Amino acid sequence: MTEQGIFAPSAICRLRLTSCSPHQHKHRTEALEVVQRPGPPLSQPVNLNMRFMLCAFASLLALCQDGLAAPPSNGSLTNGPSNQTSVPNGPPSPSLDQKITPKVMIFAPEANVWYENMSADGYGNLLAVNISVPGLSPRYPYVHCTADTQVCQMTTCEGEINAASSLMALVLSGKFDLSKTYWLLAGIAGVNPKYSTIGGVALARYAVQVALQYEFDAREMPENFTTGYVAYGTMHPDEYPEILYGTEVFEVNNALRDVAFNYAVKANLSDNEDSKKYRARYKPEGNIFAKASSGPSVVKCDTVTSDVYYSGKLLSEAFEKTTEIWTNGTGKYCMTAQEDNAVLTSLMKMALYGVVDFARIIVMRTGSNFDRPPPNVTAYEHLLVLQQNGFTVAIQNLYLAGIEIVNGILKDWTTVFDKGVKPCNYIGDILGSLGGEPDFGPGSETKGEGFKPPAVTTT
Repeated sequence: MTEQGIFAPSAICRLRLTSCSPHQHKHRTEALEVVQRPGPPLSQPVNLNMRFMLCAFASLLALCQDGLAAPPSNGSLTNGPSNQTSVPNGPPSPSLDQKITPKVMIFAPEANVWYENMSADGYGNLLAVNISVPGLSPRYPYVHCTADTQVCQMTTCEGEINAASSLMALVLSGKFDLSKTYWLLAGIAGVNPKYSTIGGVALARYAVQVALQYEFDAREMPENFTTGYVAYGTMHPDEYPEILYGTEVFEVNNALRDVAFNYAVKANLSDNEDSKKYRARYKPEGNIFAKASSGPSVVKCDTVTSDVYYSGKLLSEAFEKTTEIWTNGTGKYCMTAQEDNAVLTSLMKMALYGVVDFARIIVMRTGSNFDRPPPNVTAYEHLLVLQQNGFTVAIQNLYLAGIEIVNGILKDWTTVFDKGVKPCNYIGDILGSLGGEPDFGPGSETKGEGFKPPAVTTT
């Protein structure tokens, strides 16, 4: 699943290695830097044991008092057009009398790496303009933008419910015109050692909600079952669901993925010795895990979504099979996430009304931990005991590859992206909601026409 970077909008508290997720809970102690700001005095720097943080900011909230809810101190804050102020020591902030029209919206749970590097690299201060949006997570109540508002970023906190509700709050806020915005879904993830490695970057065509199934405890499943997961409406594993919720599979613009891939491969990806040591544990498996024992690279493969942070060979192989079956053999599961299908659900529903363009979505994940252990390591040891040391390199490469994509969109806006990158494949959900015929699943529920928004009426 994805990991969540500590969000320190007021810069009152900043972890030197940001993490608030169960992905980074393995006996890690980090230094907490407390920076004095106007107001009640804060405590001196302390050390916190970060084990089992589970995206819980309670320790930060206790130490930092109201820090997480405060707006960034180095930018402007607005609750609407009348409250806009200028960015200190910078160009005047744009008037918010009209809707903000970002060219890129970064959905980045691991946000600090963007805040800390974009300005230093000359791409603009992502905390220059900060817009409060009712309905966002109370931990992350602002959408952050560069001074020219061409690039914005939001954080939802982890999990499908948080992601879907925050995305819907954003698009229904009335503060943004998102009809031409490109969405970069950028987070870190568990990684399948068959296709990538810790620090590796993956750009997806499919997102599959693999846990949307019946589940038996494996100790109670029939002897002839290979997994305790059984698709809805079926009697055995490895069958296509007979009952569909509509969020099982999403397919995004493959032509846009190719364009994004060509930008991302320009990045000089980061690596470190600690990550190399854990990768080396996969070498005895030979060619099947050749990608795992190699250095980071940019690849094309797909993401799976589950709120359960699973680990181990059996579950990972079961979800590989689910991905293969549900995408009619074309999807390759290589990254795990907690938000992708939820975000895509919200965007698809708003695309029906023309609020967003579903053809302008890029799904990118970087591997922070392997989804299954190497030889001679138990699933328990792999998940809860051993240090995979992938968080830092995953965060770094998330930005390094992501900023190439963002810069490419801005640089080539007039010639390529303003008019859009036309998809050559089906895009949308498993039901065919946006029109067209899905190349997976039982076929469009509307015979390719798509669902038509109802007329706006009042009764």
